[in-house]
Amino acid sequence: MRKLFSFPNPVNEKAARVVAGVVLLEVIVTLATGWYWLLIPLTYGFWARVLTGPTLSPLGWIAQNLIAPSLGEKKLVPGPPKRFAQGMGTVMSTTALVLAFAVSHTAADVVLILFLPAAGLESIFGYCVGCRIFGLLMRVGVVPQRVCEQCADLSLRWNTPQVRAS
Repeated sequence: MRKLFSFPNPVNEKAARVVAGVVLLEVIVTLATGWYWLLIPLTYGFWARVLTGPTLSPLGWIAQNLIAPSLGEKKLVPGPPKRFAQGMGTVMSTTALVLAFAVSHTAADVVLILFLPAAGLESIFGYCVGCRIFGLLMRVGVVPQRVCEQCADLSLRWNTPQVRAS
């Protein structure tokens, strides 16, 4: 059971970018069409990824096992910042889902609009907003350094070019 509820460390950034690209498309389609039922698989995906990595997320599994390998050599990054970013997506997608079906579509749209820069920057440029927030929280002491030793130790970044902190 413990293995089921684990998150990979390190993470293949190429798989993370594929997932972010699909999230971006799903949010754009939801905003453009008003198909708020799409928030159900979006929210499920975030919950599945934050709790189990790609194990119970069809999108995560496909991205990691089918799409990312076809994009060339893995680009490994620390897992804890990516899990934090998935957690942010979980909170945002759950909020949008509840708002869409219990409050108003306009309120849900406001939350969905926040996905556009986050998912767009990750998928297009490899810039993870959640990872940057995670790093900031580490620097100010909210997240203990032991959570991601690799993120805190600059020498690891210089000695291991394939693994970089986000």
